[in-house]
Amino acid sequence: MNYLLLIAAMVAVTFLPRYLPFYLASKLQLPRSVEQALNYVPIAVLTIIVVQTSLFREGQLAMSLDNPYIGASIVAFVVALWQKRLFVTILAGLVSYAVLRYWLLG
Repeated sequence: MNYLLLIAAMVAVTFLPRYLPFYLASKLQLPRSVEQALNYVPIAVLTIIVVQTSLFREGQLAMSLDNPYIGASIVAFVVALWQKRLFVTILAGLVSYAVLRYWLLG
C-alpha cells in the first residue's frame, strides 16, 4: 500500500473525531444554563482524579495516617486557599508529599 495514502488515512482517522465536535459545537448556540453547567466540568473531573489518587490504593480505601497523599493534598488545598497561585500550590504539594513520604515510609 502506498505509505502516503496510509499516513493520510491515519491523519484523517485521528484528526476528524477530535475536530468535528469542536466545529459542530461552534455552530450550535447552547442555552445559558448549559454553558454555566459546562464551566464546572473541569473542576469536577480534577476533583475526581485528586480524590481517587489520594484516597485509594490498589482498589482499597486508604484512609490511614501512613498515606502521604492525604497530608500532601491537605497542604496543597490550604496553600491554594491562601496563595491562589497554581505554581506555589503545586510546589507545596510536591514538597510536602516528598517530606511525608520520607518521614512516614522511610
